[in-house]
Amino acid sequence: MRYAQGGGLTDEWRAFREKLRMEAAERFVLGEENVVIAHDLRVGVRSVQ
Repeated sequence: MRYAQGGGLTDEWRAFREKLRMEAAERFVLGEENVVIAHDLRVGVRSVQ
């Protein structure tokens, strides 16, 4: 089954996920380790990579 744009997530959940992505990206650019970013954001290391 295919989902509509956004994979069936609410607008609030999509905004939350995008905020996490942007924070991880900013910290990655600053040179922080993936493991540290993942721990602080409470996501998996693969998600940060």
